[in-house]
Amino acid sequence: MKSRIYPINEMTPAQLQDAARMIDAGAVTVYPTDTVYGIGANAFDENAIARIYEIKQRPASAALQILIGTTEQARAIVQWSEQAEKLARAFWPGALTMILRPNEKGQPLRRGFEGLGLRVPAYAALTRLLGSLQHPLASTSANLHGKAVFTNEKELVAFFDGKADLILTGGTLGARASSVLDLTGQEPQLLREEALSRAALEKILETAVK
Repeated sequence: MKSRIYPINEMTPAQLQDAARMIDAGAVTVYPTDTVYGIGANAFDENAIARIYEIKQRPASAALQILIGTTEQARAIVQWSEQAEKLARAFWPGALTMILRPNEKGQPLRRGFEGLGLRVPAYAALTRLLGSLQHPLASTSANLHGKAVFTNEKELVAFFDGKADLILTGGTLGARASSVLDLTGQEPQLLREEALSRAALEKILETAVK
């Protein structure tokens, strides 16, 4: 199988719509974000999700995050909160992943985990694509599990061509991941401090972060 490969920033609206239809139908896709390259698929498609784990050699004990294009898409699958609203207004689109409890529609996406990690990436072409999807995108970094994330476009294509159905390229990216904040408990808990600092999050929440 040869992958369909497009430079994401040169795609026409028609090509973006075609890519959205492919993803909604189960295509496994590699794409650039504002942090690192990711690999993802329709979050409700179990076969596509299984392929991501297989391609990455990722253990089932490792969760996938959810990428969406708008806050409204997030509210559709999680129990939205006042804290989440404040953080979304301040940092979305951007490098913050918030873990929230799923609502009834989002329950199938848990896959054994307490909450769903959601993010709206600040990468314009990708955000447009995400906003065109009928379903949220289950996502993880584009690499073999435990290995460095691909940042070089040529190396990325060489590895994923024939493994993913669709590869959307965006040049060479950095290797800094999003910060991850767990909002499922009584107090916010910072699980990963990367692109956003604890101090920046506490300033918006006006409370301490564990």
